[in-house]
Amino acid sequence: MPLVPATWEAEAGKSLEGGGAGPAARGPEGQPAPEARVHFRVARFIMEASVKLGMRSIPIATACTIYHKFFCETSLDACDPYLIAMSSIYLAGKEEEQHLQTRDIINVSNRYFNPSGEPLELDSRFWELQDSIVQCQLLMLRVLRFQVSFQHPHKYLLRYLLSLKNWLNRHSWQRTPVAVTAWAVLRDSYHGGLCLRFQAQHIAVAVLYLALQVYGVEVPAEKPWWQIYTTDTEIP
Repeated sequence: MPLVPATWEAEAGKSLEGGGAGPAARGPEGQPAPEARVHFRVARFIMEASVKLGMRSIPIATACTIYHKFFCETSLDACDPYLIAMSSIYLAGKEEEQHLQTRDIINVSNRYFNPSGEPLELDSRFWELQDSIVQCQLLMLRVLRFQVSFQHPHKYLLRYLLSLKNWLNRHSWQRTPVAVTAWAVLRDSYHGGLCLRFQAQHIAVAVLYLALQVYGVEVPAEKPWWQIYTTDTEIP
């Protein structure tokens, strides 16, 4: 299976400061870089490329989850993480019914790694890369046993925010960007594998709790507010 172009690997290596698979997965003296650092950078690539492709929040979350889940099943040395990332975007688009063309994914990825470079020519290298994405997503489906549908925290967080907005003092809600912060924290959580370790509603409660704590907003209630939403959640 062909890997991403060598120029992309070189740029990926710079952005990872030595992290990634192949040349992009090596730190000083050829030693493997910490995996979490690599996945963080590649997840950021998924998010930025997906935004440029016009993907919505849920498909972006699905792409990140597919990526993290795949690397729970295999090692970084086995596959190029950026090829897996592009294939994850392609798969997420199909799963969430926001279909993308492989050529668009390739062009956006090329622009990401070469901001001032020329668009890729429709030559043999382009078609090899396109074939790599198609073949890679088939491999990923087999590795993941075709389980690429996920329940995300977004709908829970939206419900909790609407409820708290009506619950809290209107002026207190308006002067603190709790909602904006909660959505930002949720988005950032997909840089790692948090989405695979905890239930969606628990993640929604956690990011909302953090946002409220950041701004010192207290929720008036006889019992902890999160227990109203999830009875099996405990926060120290």
